[in-house]
Amino acid sequence: MAIDASVLVLNGPNLNMLGVREPHIYGSMTLDDLEAACQERAEQLSLVVDFRQSNHEGELVSWIQQARTEHDGIVINAGAYSHTSVAIMDALILSELPIVEVHLSNIYKREAIRHHSHISAVAKGMICGFGPHGYLLALDAMANILERD
Repeated sequence: MAIDASVLVLNGPNLNMLGVREPHIYGSMTLDDLEAACQERAEQLSLVVDFRQSNHEGELVSWIQQARTEHDGIVINAGAYSHTSVAIMDALILSELPIVEVHLSNIYKREAIRHHSHISAVAKGMICGFGPHGYLLALDAMANILERD
């Protein structure tokens, strides 16, 4: 697969606490470990990954807006904002880019408030429940989407 595309990988609130936060749900891998794994997979897929994390909704919205002209797709784990942020959903729509949503945990096996995602409404697909491997699956999916389009 040789597509040479750029993918923004966005991580929302509390994902900077991976490895410390509820390891029985999120595992022991840190965000830095996750970024390294994504960079390795991206290289195999001929993708360039711009990996970012913020606890601030407005910053995530600004990065999504910038992605419209700087990237070819977005992989996003918006954390709790997945379930609450219409602003992030609107920014994703305005980006006009393919979106793949990813969650470390299976949001459907958790509290009812986590069962709805505003991002799912605008994403090509969602991967959840596979821990850090879900990010690699999301990059595989994005490479497939970009190669087809």
